[in-house]
Amino acid sequence: MEYSLLFMLVIFLIGFIGSFISGMVGIGGSIVKYPMLLYIPPLLGFAAFSAHEVSGISAVQVFFATIGGVWAYRKGGYLNKELIIYMGVSILIGSFIGGFGSRFLSDDGVNFVYAMLATVAVVMMFMPKKGVDDQSFDQVTFNKTLAATLAFIVGVGAGIVGAAGAFVLVPIMLLVLKIPTRMTIASSLAITFISSIGATAGKLMTGQVLLIPAIIMIVASLIASPLGANAGKKINTKLLQGILSVLILASAIKIWLDFL
Repeated sequence: MEYSLLFMLVIFLIGFIGSFISGMVGIGGSIVKYPMLLYIPPLLGFAAFSAHEVSGISAVQVFFATIGGVWAYRKGGYLNKELIIYMGVSILIGSFIGGFGSRFLSDDGVNFVYAMLATVAVVMMFMPKKGVDDQSFDQVTFNKTLAATLAFIVGVGAGIVGAAGAFVLVPIMLLVLKIPTRMTIASSLAITFISSIGATAGKLMTGQVLLIPAIIMIVASLIASPLGANAGKKINTKLLQGILSVLILASAIKIWLDFL
């Protein structure tokens, strides 16, 4: 695949926009960048990436995007270390299995898994949430077994698409585990970072990563993700959830339409 200057600029802009949103709403960004990488380049006349190539690029990029986001949230008590450990270990194992095993799936298979994850996330995000933000951070408790089990399941699917799973983790943490919104956003970035380690390792070991696009996306992520995280601290939590819901819904609809 040849990379002209204009093509590399398009890849950079996709990475920048997706990573800004990533930092702002606590996702790894692939919920936005996966369909953008899949559809925008051919729409502009450039060569199209396969679903495996997109998932490989996404996995590596998410690894670096979440570093910046977690760093921005490191102060203020937003990170729940116990939650990060329980869900992080489980999702690491699951994401490696998914990332390594994805080589046995077709492009349509990878896209199907992405659409399934996005659809589940849409349903969960639009379910009513009451009292989640009423408790203080030092009083937060959760079901550890349930948290670890759900994280593993999400990790397998997310490892397949290189998405790290934050766009499913966020509604799970809000609705099922009843974690406060801002703690969910910050902690999900840390869990996503751990997940991306497994997904990236699996993709690299099976040769699914294109080096040049991955590097461009990494640079964009390191610049944009901290900017998005800082912006996220200043925005109303309901607005943050609304933004996340709209992004997930749009992506899910587009992917499912391609199967029809």
